[in-house]
Amino acid sequence: MSVVEENIKRVNNKLQQLLKQYQQLQKENEQFKASIIELKTRQKNDLERISLLEQQAGILKSAAGQMNREDKKIYEKTLEQYIREIDKCIALLSE
Repeated sequence: MSVVEENIKRVNNKLQQLLKQYQQLQKENEQFKASIIELKTRQKNDLERISLLEQQAGILKSAAGQMNREDKKIYEKTLEQYIREIDKCIALLSE
């Protein structure tokens, strides 16, 4: 075998190895993308759950009369926001 043929064979082998590595990296990349999507979905669900629990805690404090002045202001502000949103919805429905 000539030196040129050996060099071609060696380059061909290296290219095949690189191709296999590339395919493996593509698979890993797809797995990572799927994991990222799953984690973002979990994070969104967790944030929604935290928000809901915070609202419930505020309602319980309000019902028990244990709110301090600052909590009361935040609670009232939130209620006002909800009322404004409801008013907007009613206005849109009545059009």
